[in-house]
Amino acid sequence: MIARMWEVRASRSGFDELLTWVCEVAVPKLEVLPSYVSSEVFSSTDLRIVVISKWRNTPAELPAPPSELVARAPHVWDFTPVDR
Repeated sequence: MIARMWEVRASRSGFDELLTWVCEVAVPKLEVLPSYVSSEVFSSTDLRIVVISKWRNTPAELPAPPSELVARAPHVWDFTPVDR
């Protein structure tokens, strides 16, 4: 299992529209892929949106967000479970 964390900072005026785009466009494109397991979307008061998705193997990329809605390009990190 691989967990992918995708994080983007919205422009001041684009937060609501970017959050809608993430929930209604970006995440649904992942949900139909064969190796997709699940995802969660989080937001913060400092205009950040985070998607944590889980995959059976190699994670898929989220589509690029509309450039006018973001303050900077998304960052992506992949994580694997730790046996403890």
